[in-house]
Order: sequence, then structure tokens, then C-alpha cells
Amino acid sequence: MLDPRTLREQRDAIVESCRHRNVKADVDRTIAAQDDVTALRTELNDANRVRNEHQKAGKRPMDDAERNAHVETGRDLKETVAGLESRLRECEQQLEAQMLELPNLIHPSVPLGGEDDYRVVQEGTPKAFDFEPLDHLTLCEKHDLVDFEAGAKVAGQKFYYLKNEAALMDLALQRFALEHVIAEGFTPMATPDLARPAILTGLGFNPRGQESNIYSVEDHDLCLVGTAEITLGGLGADRILDEDELPLRVAGISHCFRTEAGAHGRESKGLYRVHQFSKTEMFVFCRPEDSEAELDRLLAIEQKIFDALEIPYRVIEVASGDLGAPAYRKFDLEAWMPGRGDNGSWGEVTSASNCTDFQARRLKTRYRPKDGGKPEIVHTLNGTALSNARAILALVEIHQRADGSIEIPAALIPFLGRDSIGSR
Repeated sequence: MLDPRTLREQRDAIVESCRHRNVKADVDRTIAAQDDVTALRTELNDANRVRNEHQKAGKRPMDDAERNAHVETGRDLKETVAGLESRLRECEQQLEAQMLELPNLIHPSVPLGGEDDYRVVQEGTPKAFDFEPLDHLTLCEKHDLVDFEAGAKVAGQKFYYLKNEAALMDLALQRFALEHVIAEGFTPMATPDLARPAILTGLGFNPRGQESNIYSVEDHDLCLVGTAEITLGGLGADRILDEDELPLRVAGISHCFRTEAGAHGRESKGLYRVHQFSKTEMFVFCRPEDSEAELDRLLAIEQKIFDALEIPYRVIEVASGDLGAPAYRKFDLEAWMPGRGDNGSWGEVTSASNCTDFQARRLKTRYRPKDGGKPEIVHTLNGTALSNARAILALVEIHQRADGSIEIPAALIPFLGRDSIGSR
């Protein structure tokens, strides 16, 4: 959430952010609602002051007529204060609802435009094969690694069973990712797979409605999380950290659930876009002045992980129209997937986002400065260490051999316990 106190001075920047993100929100109406709240608070403070002075005046000696008049005036003042409090609560609720519609501001370097208007930050080199590479669906069928048919029968389309080496790889990738992030100072956590809607809303996710990508649990005030960003960020709800604790870096392993509503083309087949997958997520709470450096750090960690897995990738900066509401700036790693599309293409495998104070303000996550000043809002960031379904897809396709066997990259062998899938 943006700071309501700065709406008027940031009005033009907010309007531009909404326009470049294709978000329809009435910024001027929100500013007017903030003005109403401010005016009502002033009026309520004045009414309370008058009431307090009236109550103090009631302590002096009075005759019966004066006392009756004083009591009657007191009733009127009490009703006035109660009415103002009711109007203020209503206006505050209206303001909060309108504030929730406003996205974060946009970093000046973010490319403007839609999904295809990203900026390539670091070029990647697709892997060249001296044979016709197979896609991951063919390779998984060959080695009995994934069962989509059984998944669809039991849970519906886009669910699946990982089998044999793929099941082991799912676990190996979690431990592999954790080893990397622990070395970078992250505290590992196994997080809940459910969260309250208020936590999702606080993190900027939409837990309800047709546009939601979230599974809700019927008859329970709970939702299945689409990422551990939700549960990791929820750790900071209504919390005041000490400045010495910052940056607070945590990493969560969880299952992720997404409805993935909408049409899916050939590029989304198989493991690329599914309803459930395992993921290791990084999350950072830090001082505002440190968040840009922390974003660079998250991106560097993601690159180290994919370098170790020997998977070709490129780095892109996501365009304004493809930013989620909380993100001030976002970078993606896109891995080369030779079986994607007709002739191979790049596919997103990680993201790293700086959400500045947008999430923390909603969740009331603050820190207490060393100098003893009043608590300040932290900045939050998130980044994908490994999203396993897409990582498995990329590993299988990139490391396939001419005979259809799959080589395991050296860095993963200690975690998987084997150096190949299938024979040479």
C-alpha cells in the first residue's frame, strides 16, 4: 500500500504507474477520500476537545437548572462525537478499499509497455545440439518420470505424479537450493501451505474473485499459497524489528498452488504451467536504503544457482505492464528450453522483485532505528531460488544426450546420488 499521506504530492507519479501497468484506478477520488478522512479527524479532535472542556467545567458548583442544562449539553456533545467517530470509521474503510486498488510506484529504469516489452539485461546463449533434441514430455515418458494421466484422473488436468528419478530430483533440488541460500545468509524454513486471506491481501495478492489465481478452502478462512512469499512475508505482520536484525533474510520451501486460469498455448505444455509444484523462495526484510542492493543480491544468487546447474539463461527486466501490483522493479531469469514451442525458446524460471514499502505498510512491518527514533516501515523483496517443475523441465531438456539418456550436472550429483538417468 502506498502512504496515504503522500497521495497528493505523488499524484502524477501514481497516475503514471497505473497507466503504465494498465490498472484502472481513480487516483483523484482516492485523494478526495484522504482529504475527507483528514477533515473528519480534525473535526473529531475539535469535538473531543470541546467535550473534555465541558466535562471539566462540570466539576464547579451549579444549581439544579445549570446542572440540567450542563447534562443536556453533555449528551449533545457525546452524540456529536459518536456520530463523527462513526463517519470517520466509514470514511477510513472507504479510503482503505480505494488504497488497495493502487499499485506500487515504478522504478525509473523499468521499461514501459506490455509483456513483450521487457529489456534484456544479460544475453544468453542457447545450447547447440548435434542431434535433434527431444522435448521433456517425450524424455519423461521414455524414462517413466512423470505421469500426467494419473494426475488428471485423481486431481484434474495440470496435476501430475513425479516418479522414479524425477521424484528424487524434486527433493534433491530443494536441498541443493537450500545449500546455496544458507551460504548467502538465509535462514531455511519449511512454511505452511495455507494462509489467511488477510495475509494474502497484505502481500498484494488477490485471494477472492474471478481474477484470482488462488485456491480458497471452502468453509475455512484459508487459502492455498501460490508461493512461500506469502507465508514468509506474513512473518512480519504487526511486527517491529530491531535495526540490528536487518537485513532479515529467510528462505522457505513449500508446495505452491495456482489455478492458472486462462488459455494455455503450446509453450505452456507439460511441466511448464501446472497447478501444483515445489519451490524454494527467498524473502528479505531490510532498511529502505538497502533494498536496491538486496535486489541485486537476489538476482546474483539466482544466477549462481543456474550456473551451477549448467542451464543456459538470459536475464530480463520485466516491463511495467507485466509487473504485479506490489513490485517496484522485477528481474526474471529465462532458461533456454529446446523443446518449448516449435524450435525452442526462453522460458521464465525465476523472478526477483523489490516491493519497497508496499507490502510492509499493509502488514504493519516496521523496524526500530538504533538511535531510538520512531519505528519506520521496512522494505521487502522476494526471489525464486528454484521452482522445481520448470527446473526439472530445463534440466531434462538441456542435459539430454543423443541416445535419450540424461546427464546430471556435477553440482547436483551429491544431492541426487546418481550421475545420469538412463544409459549412454
